[in-house]
Amino acid sequence: MAEVAKNNINFKSDLQVTSVNVSENEKQKALDVLQNTTLPTTRVEAWKYTRVAKLGKIDFVNEKATISDISNYVIDDTKCSFVFINGHFSKGNSSQEIPAGVTITLLSEINAPLSKSSLTIEDEVFNAMNTAHLTGGLKIDITSNALVEIPIQIIHILKGDSTISNFKTIVNAGKSSQADLIQGFFSESGESNFCNSTSEINVAENAVLRIDKIQYESEKSFHISTEQVKQDKNSNFRINTFTLNGGLVRNNLNIDVNGQNCETHLNGAYLLKNKQHVDNHSVVDHKVANCESHELYKGVIDDRSTAVFNGKVFVRPNAQKINAFQSNGNLLLSDSATINSKPELEIYADDVKCSHGSTTGQLDEEAIFYLRARGLSERSARHLMVSAFIGDVLDKITNANIKTYTRRLLNDRFGWEF
Repeated sequence: MAEVAKNNINFKSDLQVTSVNVSENEKQKALDVLQNTTLPTTRVEAWKYTRVAKLGKIDFVNEKATISDISNYVIDDTKCSFVFINGHFSKGNSSQEIPAGVTITLLSEINAPLSKSSLTIEDEVFNAMNTAHLTGGLKIDITSNALVEIPIQIIHILKGDSTISNFKTIVNAGKSSQADLIQGFFSESGESNFCNSTSEINVAENAVLRIDKIQYESEKSFHISTEQVKQDKNSNFRINTFTLNGGLVRNNLNIDVNGQNCETHLNGAYLLKNKQHVDNHSVVDHKVANCESHELYKGVIDDRSTAVFNGKVFVRPNAQKINAFQSNGNLLLSDSATINSKPELEIYADDVKCSHGSTTGQLDEEAIFYLRARGLSERSARHLMVSAFIGDVLDKITNANIKTYTRRLLNDRFGWEF
């Protein structure tokens, strides 16, 4: 495999061109972007509050690693579980039982070139890096009319210093199918490791696809995730994203609503302390009439951590009868915590119901006093109020095992009992 020359994006790495069967045209396009495009700076509007210059100062490598015990990373005890370490498939840690109506293939084992990517590569350094240096991933095909009764779980673990993993998931939900997908991103050890993850998701006519994603990497790690979702008519798509740990985390979520009578639900919670930085960027593009979208994100921000929320909803011309609702709430637990919130609506139709809102505040000291007067300690009172604040996002999780696992992580990291 040819080695890529170091270039002006400042990724000082000796990464080789991907061995996954990406089309030569897309691979070359990605390499050209990497050769001629710099890392985004805060002068770029979409990256105004997120600095990624540190990524240009790290000599990234990608090496295989092993982990003997992954029990701490198992979110659900489903028999359909695929584990990746540094982007490489770990057969010994995976259960691999595939439910009826589903075909799951490792990207590294696909002989024909992958279908044309739905990701934008031009001027998108991280998508280009993912394409040119793709480590591995999965392709999940759900047949028409399949009712998948057990969740499909993907666990990704980083291990080692300065390790980079370019990871991809492709999901094709067939007509009138129903399925649940669980994604977990963790780190075992190491500093300055980086998971650059992309997902290409197609939800066909009448299909229902639900995704629960947990991000719990270390405070010395970087994570950039991009999901590109396309919905056909009468489909229902839901994603719940819980960012509970990570040094710098950026989530890009792009939804193209291409058919009528679609439902789109985006929910997220981010809980930060120390100097963490989490940036959630979402775009819901309503291209046709008679659809609805609901977006609810809440953050709890402590110490000197910072958060960003930028949610945009487009309603295109002739996309009448759209109901689109967007809400972002933030709770600051210290005077040094920071939130930059920018919900946006861009509407080109006149018969719509659309709203957006953003709130930022601190814990109500009078409410804390009220709870303490009834026998709770100050710590318990604060935990109870935090629990109530993010509870409506946690309630979006329908899988009891995921909800229990999420609460355990919150207790482990913050000492909060839910």
